[in-house]
Amino acid sequence: MSFSFAPQTSDANALSVEAMFAQILGAVQKSQAEIAELRQECADLKQANASLERQIREGLHNGNGTNGRVHATSGFTTPVPGSPQLRAKSPFLSPHHVPSSLAVPPAFHVPSPLGDNVLTPFQWSSRDIPGFYVVIPAGGAGTRLWPLSREGHPKFLLDLTLKGRSLIQATWDRLLPLTSPSRTTVVAGPSHIRSIREQLPDILCENLFCEPGPKDSMAAIGLAAAILQKRDPNAIIGSFAADHMISGDDAFLSAVAEAVEVAKKDYLVTIGIAPSHPSTAFGYIRLGDKLGMKEAPNARLVSSFKEKPDARTAAAYIGTGNYRWNAGMFVTKASVLLDLLSDYKPDLCDGLRKIGEIWDDEPQRQAVLAEVWPELEKIPIDNAVAEPAAVEGKVAVVPATFGWDDVGDFSSLAELLPAESNQPRVLGDGGLVLTEQVAGGIVVPGSGRLITCLGVDDLVIVDMPDTLLVTTRARSQEVKRLVKKCRDAGWKTLL
Repeated sequence: MSFSFAPQTSDANALSVEAMFAQILGAVQKSQAEIAELRQECADLKQANASLERQIREGLHNGNGTNGRVHATSGFTTPVPGSPQLRAKSPFLSPHHVPSSLAVPPAFHVPSPLGDNVLTPFQWSSRDIPGFYVVIPAGGAGTRLWPLSREGHPKFLLDLTLKGRSLIQATWDRLLPLTSPSRTTVVAGPSHIRSIREQLPDILCENLFCEPGPKDSMAAIGLAAAILQKRDPNAIIGSFAADHMISGDDAFLSAVAEAVEVAKKDYLVTIGIAPSHPSTAFGYIRLGDKLGMKEAPNARLVSSFKEKPDARTAAAYIGTGNYRWNAGMFVTKASVLLDLLSDYKPDLCDGLRKIGEIWDDEPQRQAVLAEVWPELEKIPIDNAVAEPAAVEGKVAVVPATFGWDDVGDFSSLAELLPAESNQPRVLGDGGLVLTEQVAGGIVVPGSGRLITCLGVDDLVIVDMPDTLLVTTRARSQEVKRLVKKCRDAGWKTLL
């Protein structure tokens, strides 16, 4: 009997050995395939890097002999976005960009040459819209994210995602496929001009419009419209704030392109953001009838604009499905905007037209600005033009699906940052933050000191070299009240 079982045992062992070798062979083949894939990815990255370096060299070469000004560049001389794998240790892009009062010792992030959006100009090179001019209003008092942001260094100059690009640089990158540096303009105050030049080296000197003082969005956008209409009577302009965050660039570019088509029909066009929750921090747009335009199938009339609602009203808006967030994006002919402004605010329009007529004559510019600008009315574009024009059926909206946030307080900023489960978000060097039994909240370790938290949830802690802010996420929209108190108490140097 013992001999009768021997062949069966041998056969079983043989099958077991064959299965083992089959598994080993399969693992080896899989490893070889993965190695080949990695080699191909490395080759692609090397090719992309070589192409980028070639473009940069050509851009720099083409800039020689132009007295330091580079005309109509491709955008490649602007620093590329940083790789998301290389998280920054500070929201300030370089030591030079840090306000002197906030100078801190930690090392600063150097963007990777292989950024996550490095090839964006190639991807959408065919999306250029002739005659379309971008206007980027870059203002702000630095109150909503104080003490991280300040009057002289507002949030649009900060890298709030720690990817090596500030908000204004991300705005530039996002819009460049639709236009060019020669048709991209920025409106800013005197104290921000130098920083903007440093962060946007491709911007042309004549396209950086310096407003003498803050007069709200109507004066800023109207100034750009008056200047651009003088240069190009058929100009279509699109105004996009410098300090907003957007996800889904493809959907964003499609919405803007559709808005341009509607603007060609002499509408003032806004872009409506699909609300993700009943927010009380944003204004709303009520959708009207469809326009039925073949070139813009999603476009509708604006029935009305609604101011920031209370929580119950916001929930009711969301429930109807007929409301969109008002992101303050406007696309229109420069001439149409000024004509509407002439109807509703004639004195403001006359002043801006007078400035626009002589803007490119620098000797006259300063004299006319000194005479006219102080007398201009300070008013948002929504109140000045959009709301009254909507009543007359002159405003359209393109409902959009991309993600959007105006980063209006530390609570919204926290939502944009990565975090471990039941841990606070950290904007900066995570090695400077130690927690135990802490959930939610956001910590900004800006002083270089170690921050420790025990048993506290949903706090906002902003530790800068000269100031410490502690509040809760629920009260973060009220930070500007503290800024006012600081001003009243004589702490103006910290603002």
